[in-house]
Amino acid sequence: MVSNEQNPLNSTDNGLLIPSMPTNTLKSQAEEVRKHRVNWQSYLQGQMIQQQDYDVIQEFDGAKSANARQELLNRRGEECARTFISLMTRISKEQTVRYILTSVDDLLSEDPQRVVLFKDNKKRTSSWIGFMNMLNRNDRFIVHQASRIIAKLACWGKDRMNSQDLGYYLNWIKTQLANEMTDYLQSILSSLQMMLKVQTYRAVFFEMDGLSSLMAVLQTKCGFQIQYQTIVCIWLFTFTPALVAKMVGFNPVPLLVDILGEAAKEKVTRIVLATFRNLIEKPEDPETVKLFSLAMIHCKMMKNLEILEGKQFADDDITSDIEYLSNHLGECLLDLSSFDEYSSEVKSGRLEWSPVHKSEKFWRENCTRLNERNYELLKILTSLLETSQEGEILAVATHDIGEYVRHYPRGKKVIEQLGIKQLVMQLLCHENSQVKYNALIAVQKLMVHNWEFLGKQVSSE
Repeated sequence: MVSNEQNPLNSTDNGLLIPSMPTNTLKSQAEEVRKHRVNWQSYLQGQMIQQQDYDVIQEFDGAKSANARQELLNRRGEECARTFISLMTRISKEQTVRYILTSVDDLLSEDPQRVVLFKDNKKRTSSWIGFMNMLNRNDRFIVHQASRIIAKLACWGKDRMNSQDLGYYLNWIKTQLANEMTDYLQSILSSLQMMLKVQTYRAVFFEMDGLSSLMAVLQTKCGFQIQYQTIVCIWLFTFTPALVAKMVGFNPVPLLVDILGEAAKEKVTRIVLATFRNLIEKPEDPETVKLFSLAMIHCKMMKNLEILEGKQFADDDITSDIEYLSNHLGECLLDLSSFDEYSSEVKSGRLEWSPVHKSEKFWRENCTRLNERNYELLKILTSLLETSQEGEILAVATHDIGEYVRHYPRGKKVIEQLGIKQLVMQLLCHENSQVKYNALIAVQKLMVHNWEFLGKQVSSE
């Protein structure tokens, strides 16, 4: 199980291991930076650095092997950390700052326990403070290398970020997710993965509308590596039951089902299935489990699972998750009521001419249920009328509005109060003939009271 403070990197319910840093632009640039040799003597002669810093950095650069670096850090570890911070504050040349940051990142990657070296107990300042200002630099390599270091210091050490630092850093990441859709996105997501392994950080990022930011990334034409890393971040949310309950409102299932159906890489298939399994296993509220299950059923998840069952996978976890999801969704289908089916379809936003829409019995028995939860389903239909560009969705939505008014005595008043009547009337001029026809019938139902006469008139047409 995932602990409150430790991420499922080393121990997970699904056996998934998250790669700490995938190959990306930042990594390839860092390889070039390591080849650079800084002339520290010139900085000393120009009185830009102190003698003590010069002595330490020279010895550090001279430690070529991992054993040599460890021996040095055993003797002068805190001095080395102070020297790196001092050099960053005194030197502005980008090439040198790049080298300093890469050295720090390598030092931490070699042994995560070294984060303790950067804690200044005398000044009582957080270890990441010295790197936060680097996020404002113009050099993108410096910015993203500093971000990696901040994430490691904030996650690998015992100290946790205070609310001010955490809010600043996570908001910076959120902004980058929206702006950086190419070169450094893998690095940004890697830093976020580390942060979301810590439950307290996870909750804060979620409350910053972090899930919406991640879903926006998935809605772009991104490659499989970006898909994988982004879904890992969403998967990490699912280890906190309280967050899973809130995820229902973001409707992530349709997007993830689409990705699953098109996934060309096994690791993408694995992480999507693991996410779906957690959405069912982790919630403490049965209603949340039901809502996610219905969403999967409506989005044709069962069909995807049938296709996957016919494939061979190297990872046994995939086979296990397929079996679990197939059994669970199969059981849900047995208990599925017509209203459950309808509600799930509306909430998914993917309306189609399924049998319930044209069932007289369904509307007669369930029309009042559209009033539940402060007209939740009617408001979703309203949103679809306002935003959807798909003819079938608009046609079905207008049809359902008409059926609601037809069968619920106070339906006309409710529709007018919610502003739906005007939206339906606007569709009378829609270019799609099915949309136009269903809008016309819905408007007629809003205008007349003799439903039997109208029904005969429609039938004759």
